[in-house]
Amino acid sequence: MTNQEIASRLYELCQQGQFETAQKELYASNATSTESNMQGGRETATGIEAIKAKGDKFQSMVEEMHSGYTNEPKVMGNYIFMEMGMDVTMKGMGRMNMVEMCSYEVKDGKIISEEFYY
Repeated sequence: MTNQEIASRLYELCQQGQFETAQKELYASNATSTESNMQGGRETATGIEAIKAKGDKFQSMVEEMHSGYTNEPKVMGNYIFMEMGMDVTMKGMGRMNMVEMCSYEVKDGKIISEEFYY
């Protein structure tokens, strides 16, 4: 797959909320996922299982998902950029709008890293 084909498939799956399918199809087995933590630092999960566990942890904190969106990706060389957002009620934290810029690095036809910026 070309980087544009990977970006298009990622976009399609993210719009459908099929994040695990995207990881299985498009990610390298040793991919990394980095994002901000509640203490203001950044944390990295390494490997598909760790990335899945991170997603499961986030889902366990969601009380109700009201809506979400994914903007069309932009491909720049080996990088894919997309904006995502959601209107969500988090357990114990109330309802909030979350917006993030997502950056994906591609190597040898697979996503090798993702980073989320809030």
